[in-house]
Amino acid sequence: MQKPNRGIIFNLIFWLLYFLYEWFGLAALSGDYRLYFVNACMALPLSFIISYLTVHVFIKKFYNKGERLKFWFFQITVTLILLLIRRNINYYIIYPEFYPAAQKIPLLSFGKLIVELVNLYLIAGVYALFYFVQAWYEEKQRAQSLLQQKTMAELELLKSQVQPHFIFNALNNIYSTALKTSPETAKLVAHLSSFLNYNLYEAKQPFVLLTSELAYLKHYIELQKNRYGSKLDAAVNIYGEINELYIAPLLLLPLVENCFKHGIANSISPGWIRIDVVRQEDQFSIKIENSVEGKIEPGDPKNDGIGIKNVQQRLQLIYPDTHEWKMVEGLHSYLVIIKIMVSK
Repeated sequence: MQKPNRGIIFNLIFWLLYFLYEWFGLAALSGDYRLYFVNACMALPLSFIISYLTVHVFIKKFYNKGERLKFWFFQITVTLILLLIRRNINYYIIYPEFYPAAQKIPLLSFGKLIVELVNLYLIAGVYALFYFVQAWYEEKQRAQSLLQQKTMAELELLKSQVQPHFIFNALNNIYSTALKTSPETAKLVAHLSSFLNYNLYEAKQPFVLLTSELAYLKHYIELQKNRYGSKLDAAVNIYGEINELYIAPLLLLPLVENCFKHGIANSISPGWIRIDVVRQEDQFSIKIENSVEGKIEPGDPKNDGIGIKNVQQRLQLIYPDTHEWKMVEGLHSYLVIIKIMVSK
C-alpha cells in the first residue's frame, strides 16, 4: 500500500488547525461561536487559494524560473479578486447579521481593504514559511547527497586508476605496432584509448561538454561493433547546435549499456540502436532507443536495473525540477527520453 503524500498530510493538518483557530480561538474571546464559525468557513477557502497559488504555482512556475513579470501580474490579479470577494462576503453576509453598524463604512473603504489584505496574506505568509524551510532543508540534503555521491564516485575512480600512464603508454605502443600489421586493430585500440582517457580524466569534472559525452558513447559503440559485427546497426544523430551545451559526465553510458545488455545481446536477428540529440530554445532532449525481441516482462532488469535507477537518481540530484524523464516500451523497441532545461 502506498504511503500518503507528506504534502497532503501537512496541508490537512495545517488547514484544520487554521480553521479551529479562526473558530474556537477567536470565539473564546467573545463567546460568539456561531459568528466565528461562519467567519472561519469564509476565511479558510480564500486563504487556502491565495496560499496554494502563491507557493505552488506563482513562485515555482514563474518567480523561480526568472519570469518575474508574469509572477507579479498573476499575483496582483488574484490578490485583487480574492480581496474583493472577501470584502463583499463580510459586507453583505457577515455584517448585516452580526455587525449592522459596520455597513455604514463604504464597501471599498481603503482602511478596510488594507485590513482584509493583511488578514488574507498573514496566513499565506505562515504557510509559505513552512515550505521555504522545507525547501531549504531539502536543498541542504541534496547538496550533502551530491557530495557523498561525488566522493564515492571519486573513490571508485581512484580504484580503477592503476598506473594509467602505463596503460596509455602500452596502448600507444600497441597502436603503433598494429598500424603496420592490422589497421582495424589499430582503430579499436584508438577507440579504447579515448574511452579510458574520458573515464580517467574528463569524467572527474562535475560537467563536461555534451559533444565530449557523445564522442565517448561513440567510442563505446565502436568497440561493441567489433563484438557484434553486422548484427548491430547503431547511429548517433544530432539536430541543432549543441557545441555550448554541458551535461553531467557518464550520465548516458548506463542507458547505452542497457541497450546492448537487454536488447542486442538477447537478439538472434540483427538489432539497432538510435541516439538522437535535439536542441530546442530552452532545453535539449536525448532519446536512446533500441530494438527488442519479445515483450519486456515486469521485473525485467531493463525496467528496474541498477543502471536505470542510478541515472534517475543522478538526474534528481543534479537537475532538480529542470529535467523530464520518460520510458516508452514498444512492441519491438525500448525508448528512454531525457529532457534537460538550458540555463538562460
